[in-house]
Amino acid sequence: MANELMFSFFEALWFFYDSNRGKIRRNYKGISKKFLDYNNKEINTDAFLRKPQFEALEVYIFMKEFMDNKQIYQIFDDWLNKKEPFSQASYYTNDRDQVSMFDLQAQKDETRKLFKLMKKNSEIYPNYIFALTMGLGKTLLMATCIFYEFLLANKYPKDERFCHNAIVFAPDKTVLESLKEILDFDKTKVIPKEYASVLDANIKFHFLDDTDITLNTLDNSDFNVIISNTQKIILKKKHKKETPMDKLLKLNESQKYGTSPLGEMMGELYDFDEIENEGEMLLNQRFEKLTRLRQLGIYVDEAHHMFGKDLEKALMKNSQKTSLRTTINELGKSLDARGTQVVACYNYTGTPYVKNIVLPEVVYAYSLREAIGNEYLKTVGIKGYENVKNEEFLRSAIKEFWETYGENRYEGLLPKMAIFGSKIEEVADDIRPTVEKILSELGIPQSKILVNVGDTTITKSDDIRHFNNLDKPGTEGADKQFILLVNKGREGWNCRSLFSVALFRSPKSKVFVLQATMRCLRKITDEQQHASVFLSKENMDVLETELEQNFRLSINDINNQSNTKKKVEVEVRPVPPPRKLKLKRVKHKYSVIEKKDVGEIDFQLEELDYNKYLTYIHEKRNLSDSISTKSIEANEVKLKRKYSKILLVSEIARYMNISSIRIDRLLTNSIDSIDQIIQKVNDFNELVYDHLIPTLFNHLYSVEYNIITEDVQVILLKSPEKEDHYRYKVEPNLLVSYQDSDAIKYKNKSFHADNYCFDSKPEKELFWQYIKSDKVKEIYFTGMFTSSQNGFYIQYADPQTNTLRNYYPDFIAKLDDGSYEIIEVKGDNKIDDEVVIAKKRAADEIAAESNMIYKMYPSSEIMKGYVI
Repeated sequence: MANELMFSFFEALWFFYDSNRGKIRRNYKGISKKFLDYNNKEINTDAFLRKPQFEALEVYIFMKEFMDNKQIYQIFDDWLNKKEPFSQASYYTNDRDQVSMFDLQAQKDETRKLFKLMKKNSEIYPNYIFALTMGLGKTLLMATCIFYEFLLANKYPKDERFCHNAIVFAPDKTVLESLKEILDFDKTKVIPKEYASVLDANIKFHFLDDTDITLNTLDNSDFNVIISNTQKIILKKKHKKETPMDKLLKLNESQKYGTSPLGEMMGELYDFDEIENEGEMLLNQRFEKLTRLRQLGIYVDEAHHMFGKDLEKALMKNSQKTSLRTTINELGKSLDARGTQVVACYNYTGTPYVKNIVLPEVVYAYSLREAIGNEYLKTVGIKGYENVKNEEFLRSAIKEFWETYGENRYEGLLPKMAIFGSKIEEVADDIRPTVEKILSELGIPQSKILVNVGDTTITKSDDIRHFNNLDKPGTEGADKQFILLVNKGREGWNCRSLFSVALFRSPKSKVFVLQATMRCLRKITDEQQHASVFLSKENMDVLETELEQNFRLSINDINNQSNTKKKVEVEVRPVPPPRKLKLKRVKHKYSVIEKKDVGEIDFQLEELDYNKYLTYIHEKRNLSDSISTKSIEANEVKLKRKYSKILLVSEIARYMNISSIRIDRLLTNSIDSIDQIIQKVNDFNELVYDHLIPTLFNHLYSVEYNIITEDVQVILLKSPEKEDHYRYKVEPNLLVSYQDSDAIKYKNKSFHADNYCFDSKPEKELFWQYIKSDKVKEIYFTGMFTSSQNGFYIQYADPQTNTLRNYYPDFIAKLDDGSYEIIEVKGDNKIDDEVVIAKKRAADEIAAESNMIYKMYPSSEIMKGYVI
């Protein structure tokens, strides 16, 4: 089973619906058509819902009234085997001779495996996922769907497709607070006025925001909306040992009901046998009340957050189920035993992926890239700070925020900056005093600060009230501009006036960096605004990784529509036989040996280049920027530690685990005077760890170094694990297929894949120069394949992060004399980049050991003329 599900069935569903929208609508109830038209901006220019919300609503009703609440695996099976509406003979097929972009997939064994996976992980109720990126209005979409359900249930009470009651689950208190929006929402924004009064007369809200609140629904009643976080409803395993009295009471309970109809009903209701099999569970009052409601719809907000850390395991491997999913399943069983049902479970989340895995039950998705490009979110600029300390970072970030936004008002609201700490103590003891100091320097009132860390000794009730009023003009909370937080970057905190985020220290949860960054993207004003994010360089790298993991995007991928060249999606298949390459892997072994006789040490301080200790800010103007647009020298933001001789000696001795007396003697007797050493380290604190300690180490120890080589055979392109192809997007002019008229005669010299998707014109030009040359026997474009696709990689030490990474060269070529060339194409401005140099150094080593040659061509050299 592949770790990644590359196929996205929701795209096929949307393709079918979008192609047949008019025909499909003919199956809808009259109220449903009016409901859709009321929310369609093309028909009603005053419609409230945004396009992504409306499209999700369309899919919601499509699944309800056209697909009849079928399980996803059933719909997928129909699509896969071209049955019912997907049949070639179906009324919904526009052109029976036309092959859609999805038809080829339906014939593959890998796709059929996905069907088995869906069926294996199905529940007794339909389970659908709507994935709309943060800021698009999932909460109000959820409310709209519930209102639609109740309207139809009121009109057609015997139609079991519609929900008569709804429970909304939130993962934590933060999201629960945001769900209050459902209670206050003006229904006429999404419901025709003639129908809104029907709901107002019948709908009943139950908001469970406290553990002491009981659920007071009437048994068998309709149109209840229960809003609760999972802890208020969830089934939990017993942790205490059952006492003799517990056993007696349990026996009495059994004797009390016996085998009477009441006893059978109670057994079914509480499902004692099943609970014992799952592990002893506690049933709370709220769960009992829910089992007495009919036609229940379950709505899960921020679903990927709800299902726990191992969601992909739960979905992909049917492993141990989470408490929430178990609770929902038990509700389904209990309601089924009473002759009613969970109509469906509707999950609303920000992404169709979890750890780069496609959730199979996604029926609609709207991506982060689309949301920014279509101006549903703010654009954002990111700055990564390198070689600075926390106070320096905060001073620079706050100063720029104030100079950029100041006290300008947006829809009557002052712009806010969220400054995140990883712990309560960090905010209280470090960040807050530092922010107060910086604001004083800038002449900004201390009253602009608001602290919310979840500790009542620090955050008072007034602070919570101000926090909840950040977006309410005219309140004291709306005048706060510097919000100091712990753990409020997660789902549920909605603040449209948040324009900036600052996060220096790396939190324990890496996804928190992504969540915190996205908090400031919510749209405010009709004109698209610009947000600013300030991160440490480490957190900037984490953000890049988390974008890939959670959205299958990189910072480079998130491009504005106006700046993005039109790309086409291409299926790329391996061409047999698999191409293999023999080479040597190189390992480095180091042994440390202490020197016996050492003399005076020379630090050579006068010969050092101190430019590398200057501080720079690397700025990206937008997420769409593919590289840093500019670097600014910013030494004025640095704070310098004042070293004395005693402090310097103790610092070095502690780090090297060597006697302070010995370190003192070495420094004092050094060729560089102790006074000069102290002067230099006070000018450049980094010298202590970057130069003094390494020089001392080399003076006291020697390092034996050995190279160990290993013969390996690698596959240039591995077979896809889920489908018969990989998917790529490429500009049409950079696509070369082995079936192209210009390429077909060179088929035997190249094309280990049927399509090559080049990133640049120089790459494509080099390919043609090599493949047409009589000196070249074979050439393969390997740079487009990475990670699990390509076994041909070179390990190198990233000089920026000091971590081991894999580098995938662009080409491997075999010449007519039997020799091999490893080839890389680089932009002229990247040739001297330190990471590129590190890659070249590692590649040269591998090439030398493998009797190959490594060549790096500047783009300009390729475009000027022939390089072979």
